Amino acid sequence: MPMVRVYVPLDPAALEGLRRRGEVGPVPVSAHAALDTEARTSGKDDEDREYAAWSAAAADAAERAPDGGRRVVASADVDTAVVRREDEDDTAVELDVVVALSRIASFHIDEQPGGETADLLWYDVTELDDVIALAARPTP
Repeated sequence: MPMVRVYVPLDPAALEGLRRRGEVGPVPVSAHAALDTEARTSGKDDEDREYAAWSAAAADAAERAPDGGRRVVASADVDTAVVRREDEDDTAVELDVVVALSRIASFHIDEQPGGETADLLWYDVTELDDVIALAARPTP
């Protein structure tokens, strides 16, 4: 089965659901991905397209963060068959399945709210409780 890396913006409720149920849902799950599209022929390499998808997910996470809180993005690998493109010219996708914790590779979270996308910290999937605690920490 071909897999694709997706970047899922998360809010505190989604993080709690992930801890309680072991999945991000309900369906459809909004995410971003670097799918094979015309972008491949536009001169962007795979790394550029992945960064664009990750950055778009971080921007979406900022909109979901309560009161200017920390952005959280989960990187996950899903079967390409469950990914539906929302817009041919964008990285936005919808997933036809919930994202199980076992499919998540890592989390990315702001060290300080309002930082640059490049400043997102990397956390292993086993550090979910740490990510939840950091996301719940009041902003300075």
